[in-house]
Amino acid sequence: MGAVSEQKGRSRRKRMTGRQRREQLLDIGRELFAQRGFDGTSIEEIAARAGVSKPVVYEHFGGKDGIYAVVVDREMRTLLSMVVESLTGDHARAKLEGAAMALLAYVDECSDGFRILARDSHAASGTGSFASLISDIATQVEHVLVEEFNERGYDPKLAPMYAQSLVGMVALTGQWWLEVRKPKREVVAAHLVNLSWNGLSSLEAKPQLETLSNRAG
Repeated sequence: MGAVSEQKGRSRRKRMTGRQRREQLLDIGRELFAQRGFDGTSIEEIAARAGVSKPVVYEHFGGKDGIYAVVVDREMRTLLSMVVESLTGDHARAKLEGAAMALLAYVDECSDGFRILARDSHAASGTGSFASLISDIATQVEHVLVEEFNERGYDPKLAPMYAQSLVGMVALTGQWWLEVRKPKREVVAAHLVNLSWNGLSSLEAKPQLETLSNRAG
């Protein structure tokens, strides 16, 4: 009688659709990759946590590489989208503030995703590395700097280099802040913008290293 009741209970249990199972496996994989990295995560554990056999995981993704690729791609899209949507201010400083806040918001609200990306995405992802993501974000910020450089009489061809520097500064600070979480992200963003903006406002048109110029003299 007990066995019959158990069988009926199982039959009444709602089975996941293919899409639901896929999302479950991605959620579990994302959590494990954030905790242990790509090499420290196994298909066996992903399957065990999902309550399925390994062949089910292979059926959906072809293996661990497949899950990782989708997780990384989603995180990169999310972060890039947040930054792009933040660049809506009326002037350059407002846009820089928006970009800094967007990056820190992602660190704060999508901590697992940031941990995965900041490890420098595994080659298996097929979507590039954290460095390539930073480059994509810098391309968006670059447009802001080109406008500012043109207004101030600086060479706009240098805007890509400055954009990489600014975005890299925020990203590295985000890695530090991920662990300490102090001060508040608004305060961190304000200090980052303070450093970058006040530096930009006093840029020399043709900077030179003082040590090199002294030697030449």
